[in-house]
Amino acid sequence: MARIGFIGLGIMGAPMAANLIAGGHTLYVYSHGPIPQSLNHAVVCTDAKDVAEHSEVIIVMVPDTPHVEDVLFASKGVAAGLSKGKIVVDMSSISPVATKDFAKRINALGCEYLDAPVSGGEVGAKAASLTIMVGGKQEIFDKVKPLFELMGKNITLVGGNGDGQITKVANQIIVALTIEAVGEALLLAAKAGADPAKVRSALMGGFAASRILEVHGERMVNRTFNPGFRIELHQKDLNLALATGRQLGVALPNTATAQELFNTCAAHGGAGLDHSAMVKALEKMANFEIGQ
Repeated sequence: MARIGFIGLGIMGAPMAANLIAGGHTLYVYSHGPIPQSLNHAVVCTDAKDVAEHSEVIIVMVPDTPHVEDVLFASKGVAAGLSKGKIVVDMSSISPVATKDFAKRINALGCEYLDAPVSGGEVGAKAASLTIMVGGKQEIFDKVKPLFELMGKNITLVGGNGDGQITKVANQIIVALTIEAVGEALLLAAKAGADPAKVRSALMGGFAASRILEVHGERMVNRTFNPGFRIELHQKDLNLALATGRQLGVALPNTATAQELFNTCAAHGGAGLDHSAMVKALEKMANFEIGQ
């Protein structure tokens, strides 16, 4: 069994780490927040450097690009504790451009780097059914894949460093735009007098069927917006999409619209709600709620 480091034990990181422990691995962990009870068999480290010194593979799962940079390259960061041949795996969702730079800096220390962002939310993290999109070398992916298989089901090596992150950005565009489409459709149906729950059920049997219509459509109808994936995190991901689009000269008009709807929700105190609550912005414009 391997000695695995895990840094970042939030909504997603904690169950992912727990699944690695359940797989028989020794985990060395560090987090700014409290260590969850589910990880009482892990070895708690004093900082990211300590994690790296004890581990063969170091997994990072933190919110955004600056957090990853700090975890990796601060004075007591991962890089300070690395020795030749170790593998750093960033499973956060961050900038594809910054990822390429981080990989080069880790490679210069004689170590390997994979970017491996995930999709599936808290439910997927707990069920070990995450989709994992990986960028890096084939031989390093092959070494780490058994660990990925303890955390996810759909695991794909997309290409080189940065390609995992751009795949996640693409994923978040599709998810946001589909949430918006489901919200518009159910809101229109409800305001026209139809039962939105029955409309959703009917649509699930046709070409409009999707996982988002199934799960988030139900959230919209039942008004259950407790977070599986918070609006503020999806805002971050769409900021990455829009910034990357500007760098590449790619227009993303509907992504920008979805971001403005998230911004509206956040401005009304909804940044911590599930991203399905984007529908609340549409409801404000219609002066009507799906559930009324």
